[in-house]
Amino acid sequence: MRILHLADLHLGKILQEQPLIEDQKYMLEEIIKKVQEENIEIILISGDIYDRSIPQTDAVDMLDYFLNKLIKDLKKQVFMISGNHDSKERLGFGNKIFENDGLYISSKYEGQIKKVELQDEYGKLNIYLLPFIKPVEVKKYFEDEILSYDETIKKIIEKENIDETQRNIILTHQFVTCIGEEVERTDSETISLGGIDNVDISNYDKFDYVAIGHVHRPQRIGRDTARYAGTMLKYSFSEVNHKKTIPIIDFKEKGNINIKLVELTPLRDMREIKGPIEELTKKENYKNTNTEDYIKAIITNEEPVYDAIGQIRKVYPNVLKLEIQNSKSSVSQNDEKEKELQNIKNKSEVELFNEFYKFQNYTELNDEQTQVIENIVKEIKGY
Repeated sequence: MRILHLADLHLGKILQEQPLIEDQKYMLEEIIKKVQEENIEIILISGDIYDRSIPQTDAVDMLDYFLNKLIKDLKKQVFMISGNHDSKERLGFGNKIFENDGLYISSKYEGQIKKVELQDEYGKLNIYLLPFIKPVEVKKYFEDEILSYDETIKKIIEKENIDETQRNIILTHQFVTCIGEEVERTDSETISLGGIDNVDISNYDKFDYVAIGHVHRPQRIGRDTARYAGTMLKYSFSEVNHKKTIPIIDFKEKGNINIKLVELTPLRDMREIKGPIEELTKKENYKNTNTEDYIKAIITNEEPVYDAIGQIRKVYPNVLKLEIQNSKSSVSQNDEKEKELQNIKNKSEVELFNEFYKFQNYTELNDEQTQVIENIVKEIKGY
């Protein structure tokens, strides 16, 4: 069985007010070509299909086109789960009907991991689809225990009767980590606070391949057969030095897995340029580059530059970010950091916890919860 692993498409992504629809359409077409060239049979998409829970029409149309090409035209099977950016209800609509055509979607955990059994010349291949979950969403299935993310995933998998003599694949969308290894993250992701949403890779030991979504940089976690597919495009300037790849997995008999990473070439790259504006706009310095790329321009002139963004855009029309870096700006940046630190110091423990709670749960503490936190703070402080 030849399998392509994708994740974090983030269809409908807007970067610095620049819609990436054209770039995403181009890349989906490139992926369709890879599916044909590489004789792919199965496509796994490990969450964050859309960039927002209510996707715009263009994003929905893109996904519709992509899936129709894969399933209707190329007769491939597609397995898809929801990520933290997706609406479980919207992504899961019609999933039972779609299965007749070869599209399998799991957008919500309902007490059991969705499992699809396939067959090839090497025997049975089981694909498990575990969408993004928060412990609070599934605690009713575990006697109302309050669990961590790691404990929740562990219990969900332990509940399944997994035959380890067969070949097993799982799609998951969590912050999967491995003790002793650093996960390389980017600015385009939601950064966790305090590591509370970590899920250890050891929880997935029963699976021959772990198709992970959530982190945007392609990488292995703990073993070669557990991988973040990463995004198909660069979605922040922290990724300018990344190479975007997609894993192609040749799955033969049990224990015989070969993984090939295929590099993706975008319609426009994302780059950072730095120097005095006179050098950046000099033709000999840009004539051998793609001036249509998405650009972060860092101007290093000590004296003020008239209409810097206008001058840069005459050469690079897709400048998305402009920064001034010189001796004066360094002092200004330090002042901003000092103000930010002072702002944190001026907030109470309850205010800081409320910000943390809102970050994790997308809602603020209610009056009753606030009172509980206030009481805890008083108890800790001893008054």
